[in-house]
Amino acid sequence: MTCDESPVLQGVDPPDAAHEQPDLTRRRVLVAATTALGGVGIAAATVPFISSMLPSERAKAAGAPVEVDCSKLEPGTLLTVGWQGKPIWILRRTDEMLRLLGTDDQRLRDPQSEEPQQPAHCKNPSRAIKPEYLVAVGLCTHLGCIPTFRPDIAPDDLGPKWRGGFYCPCHGSKFDLAGRVYKDVPAPTNLVIPRYTYSSDVHVIIGTDVG
Repeated sequence: MTCDESPVLQGVDPPDAAHEQPDLTRRRVLVAATTALGGVGIAAATVPFISSMLPSERAKAAGAPVEVDCSKLEPGTLLTVGWQGKPIWILRRTDEMLRLLGTDDQRLRDPQSEEPQQPAHCKNPSRAIKPEYLVAVGLCTHLGCIPTFRPDIAPDDLGPKWRGGFYCPCHGSKFDLAGRVYKDVPAPTNLVIPRYTYSSDVHVIIGTDVG
């Protein structure tokens, strides 16, 4: 071997090849990582887009209408559903309950519903679109407690003049079967009547005005 000949080491890449191999490997890793990140970015962008096409729980809580089937609600019974984070009562009143509504006006604070606690079309003696069904927010207008439904007549704890209605156990406020507040109790106004309408004789849509 002369001094002009360069040795060749078996099993070892020439210096240029040794530098090229890590560069190639690094390039492949970067391309794969970039592709993966791009996929994640597309997925992340797609999820909000798809979600935006569906009604969110926040939108429902903000007042998305709720439809209720009242076909199985027996006369004299109360159904409670949720809307805007509040309990909504649907009371199917009996003929006797409706008759009693006009017998206690002198003891009520706002018997004609002059205060704006109901839509205009519910400013009537029954405070309802259909007299048979009362739809009301089940929160006392004093401090927001949930009154109890007391359809019994003249019970011992409410006295001989009680003709059925709603009693708030927190501070003693009383409301008749149309949600009208009695005098001399802490609650200042009648129960609130929400916006609602009917899609059929027995289907109530809460959160929508009468069309």
